[in-house]
Amino acid sequence: MELKYIHELYAYNRWADQRVLAAASQLDAEKFTRPLGNSFSSVRDTLVHILSAEWIWLERWLGRAPTQFLNVVDFPSIEPLRARWSSVAEDYHQFLHTLTPEYLIEPFAYVNRNGERWIYPLWQQMVHVVNHSTYHRGQITTLLRQLDAEPVTTDFLVYYDERNR
Repeated sequence: MELKYIHELYAYNRWADQRVLAAASQLDAEKFTRPLGNSFSSVRDTLVHILSAEWIWLERWLGRAPTQFLNVVDFPSIEPLRARWSSVAEDYHQFLHTLTPEYLIEPFAYVNRNGERWIYPLWQQMVHVVNHSTYHRGQITTLLRQLDAEPVTTDFLVYYDERNR
């Protein structure tokens, strides 16, 4: 995995996260937190899960081992969520600029929230994070439709189409 592709993947991920946050911002507070029977109950809970996962993985790569995800009650509306996401995105930006091609292929050990130790090359973990976020952004598309709100596309090639315009 080349470093430039990791940078591209994370630029895409930031773009897609921002688009989904913008789409979710059209919801009022009741719809934002309405339980809909998804794997993470509401639009808010699913967004907080995505952010939590992105944050917890970065924390692992920085040598820390959080044992808890972010608490959904800390995000009663889109604005605190957007602010925290911006902070995490800035931390990612800084982290990405510390990477080297050699570091990407090295086995990287971490301890998950259950206290289990796992080892994968860093690049595989980094691709996993973007793939995980993509999966849950797709769930948000369905939730938005259930709430009669307009979803957005976050297709990888649409990112390139927009970027190249």
